[in-house]
Amino acid sequence: MSDISFNELLSTQIGNEFVASQQYIAIAVWFDNQALPRLAAHFYAQSIEERNHAMMLVQYRLDRDLGVEIPGIPAVQNNFTLAVEPIALALAQEKQVTSQIEALFRAARADGDALGEQAMLWFLKEQVEEVASMSTLLTIAQRAGDNLFDIENYIARETVAGGPVDADAPGAAGGAL
Repeated sequence: MSDISFNELLSTQIGNEFVASQQYIAIAVWFDNQALPRLAAHFYAQSIEERNHAMMLVQYRLDRDLGVEIPGIPAVQNNFTLAVEPIALALAQEKQVTSQIEALFRAARADGDALGEQAMLWFLKEQVEEVASMSTLLTIAQRAGDNLFDIENYIARETVAGGPVDADAPGAAGGAL
């Protein structure tokens, strides 16, 4: 049995997803302020996706009658010097969320919670995509150097943000945005 139960980690993860959402808003606003609309739009979309993940976890708790408390979140980073900095932060954040979801999966297994384990499988698949996407974006940003329009053009060409809705995605409390 894990030191921290699946139920406790699940409550914490709701806050973690809201923190990720808020950090992406801060990154988007920073890019907006730098007159980089495609990067801004990408991170605004990422923020909505993280918010939806939090609400999926809320819905899961509601469906299982586990009770829900929405936590406050700490301040996020708002100031950056170079365009690669917020992207590197986003990649680090995605890797951290991956570790958190892996811990949730392990805790569900240790607790003998097959439903919890099953619910985390979708999030694990999602994190593989998130880390890969952000890793690629960071590589593009590093290659672009000071030519930020190369990053803007990459996003426009490859449509990094958004994409088709996953039919297997869990429902989000109040509906996904």
